[in-house]
Amino acid sequence: MNFTTEHEALRKTVRDFVEKEINPYCDEWENAGEFPIHELFKKMGNLGLLGIQKPEEYGGMGLDYSYNLVAAEELGMAKCGGVPLAVGVQTDMCTPAIARFGSDELKRDFLAPAITGDMVGCIGVSEVGAGSDVAGMKTSAKKDGDDYVINGAKMWITNSPKADFMCLLANTSDDKPHKNKSLIVVPMNSPGISFSPHLNKLGMRSSETAQVFLDDVRVPQRNRIGAEGTGFMMQMLQFQEERMWGAANVIKALENCVTQTIEYCRERKTFGQPLIDNQYIHFRLAELQTEIEALRALTYQACELHVQGKDATRLASMAKLKAGRLGREVTDTCLQYWGGNGYMWENPLARAYRDVRLVSIGGGADEIMLGIICKLMGTLPGKKRD
Repeated sequence: MNFTTEHEALRKTVRDFVEKEINPYCDEWENAGEFPIHELFKKMGNLGLLGIQKPEEYGGMGLDYSYNLVAAEELGMAKCGGVPLAVGVQTDMCTPAIARFGSDELKRDFLAPAITGDMVGCIGVSEVGAGSDVAGMKTSAKKDGDDYVINGAKMWITNSPKADFMCLLANTSDDKPHKNKSLIVVPMNSPGISFSPHLNKLGMRSSETAQVFLDDVRVPQRNRIGAEGTGFMMQMLQFQEERMWGAANVIKALENCVTQTIEYCRERKTFGQPLIDNQYIHFRLAELQTEIEALRALTYQACELHVQGKDATRLASMAKLKAGRLGREVTDTCLQYWGGNGYMWENPLARAYRDVRLVSIGGGADEIMLGIICKLMGTLPGKKRD
């Protein structure tokens, strides 16, 4: 990609923000299991970092997605994964459909304050029995006068305990699974919404995640995004930006793991020589850095297609798949070179090892990515019919 001076200025803004407003507090937030999301998001909103590719008329910068990619990459320098994840939910998971298909009213009531950091959003898709299988979700929204009455539950919902609104996917008819779903913006202070206690996650400890229960939640039908029954299609489009964001966010995080490991292996001596002098170790780290560069190239290429208005599904799915698998490989290998120190909970490699594991699960598991890629390659078997 040919980055401009504007790209680099944005990159510096995000990098400086991470160094000043996130990294000094990561240990505290990880231990607390939460961070001051409204306060931090307001600071980001003041810098324009929550609306980089959003329309200018609603407070965004109106830039193309390559600028958002730069921001995601620099957020990867945070010393924890949970805070960048919460940001990604706001910018690339719960607001793209509103920006692309929402009414002017929805954009002014929810998108504009999300861009300024005055509102926090979350995305309500996954359920206990329907994670990557979006078509299998059960939450329903039935018409009653001018309203929808929503019943169901959403699981693993990042940002939900402190969110102001949810971009909710629900069944709005009895049609086929890909034609019966709609995206609806649900204010989180609506009567009938309740939460589980914070979920006790393996990683991403600083982000708040809970199960959300919806019991006869009444929402105006005007809160629906776009036409009824088009929610599945919209969510698939949102997934493309989510997956590119996730891949981009991993790149510098993994580079940082390699860099920290090199520094440690230079200082740590065994059998009279620095660990880094072992050919196996410096060769292996060179291999991993090469793989990270390959991930960067793949992610940038997917982004370029997306910016050009072309279908990036294949490359975005490949980038997401590669990011998750490479994340596990890099963190596992680097942790090994730290030995017993790497096994300590507070070690940066141990935290990265825990946090990056989500990349192969969230936003569509590795197996879903493989299925998408196989379908586009023409090798996925069709469903057998009796």
